[in-house]
Amino acid sequence: MRERNEPLAGFTVGVTAARRAEEFGALLERRGATVLHAPALRTVPLADDGELRAATRDVIRSAPDVVVATTAVGFRGWTEAADGWGLGDELSTALRGAELLARGPKAKGAVRAAGLTETWSPASESMDEVLGRLLAEGVTGRRIALQLHGEPVPGFIEPLRAAGAEVVPVPVYRWTDPEDIAPLDRLLDTTLARGLDALTFTSAPAATSLLGRARRRGLLPELLGALREDVLVACVGPVTARPLRALGVESVHPERFRLAPLVQLLCHELPARTPVLTIDGHRVEIRGHAVIVDDEPCRVPPAPMALLHTLARRPGRVVSRTELLRALPGGGTDEHAVETAVARLRTALGAPGLVQTVVKRGYRLALDPAAGAGHTDS
Repeated sequence: MRERNEPLAGFTVGVTAARRAEEFGALLERRGATVLHAPALRTVPLADDGELRAATRDVIRSAPDVVVATTAVGFRGWTEAADGWGLGDELSTALRGAELLARGPKAKGAVRAAGLTETWSPASESMDEVLGRLLAEGVTGRRIALQLHGEPVPGFIEPLRAAGAEVVPVPVYRWTDPEDIAPLDRLLDTTLARGLDALTFTSAPAATSLLGRARRRGLLPELLGALREDVLVACVGPVTARPLRALGVESVHPERFRLAPLVQLLCHELPARTPVLTIDGHRVEIRGHAVIVDDEPCRVPPAPMALLHTLARRPGRVVSRTELLRALPGGGTDEHAVETAVARLRTALGAPGLVQTVVKRGYRLALDPAAGAGHTDS
């Protein structure tokens, strides 16, 4: 019997995260998923960078009215860099007199670890809520220091400046391509081949990086087609989703912008999108690379799985050998390959009657007359 704690059995999930990827992958695997990990970027600290030092001196020289801490690692990196330059006490003094907004619990923890106290932190952990609060308070003539997390926060700085604020960006680290680009290329190729059931993003720069890599390889239209039509895109929050949404790619995200809720969301969304058929008296749930027959998972090799997906698009109807041949990975020229794949499919499913041979025409799933395709929300 399929374990209740493995709702992702049979699904393949792509992980683009650079930080906490091992933790994220373990959460997915514990629920039965096959994980394909390829960091889409890496972070480069700017502790020795003149831009960060200049921004720090600017904040010390003219103390801000408001400081926005966007990430724990970024805020901590800023204060540690200032300590290394002998500017730690001066920076603390400048920050202590400001209205200090922390985007979420982790940023709040980093603020307190620096001996400071946040004025406010949004329950939603959303930069949009932080922006709304500032604009509601009024920012005309106010000086706002914004700790960046790799790139300018889209849709945040511009409205503040338009409302009359002086915004001082503080770039603590920047994103760049991973040192080894090969895993990212493999993830991209697997996505294009529809080898993934879901692709996850935990930061907007990761999404931007994957899109950029696809563009440089001349594959962006194909990638967008896969993400719009076949591969579920799951982001940790709406800010992460912005680069994708700008190109017409819709995504899902949890109410709480955390890894565990993101995993729980996948545990609901992927099974809910999975066809469930009653075939030859059996309940059959067809997943990415596995099939659940009467609650028993069946591992199916790639070629038979490709045939099953093709047959399941028209359950109960005959699919010709020619069409099934085209569906085989890499295609083929010999219809005998279809017969071999069908035989392997019947063996893998453990129920030969699920796939019927229609003489001189092809094959079909033995869909029960009173049954149809459905979806499970279990």
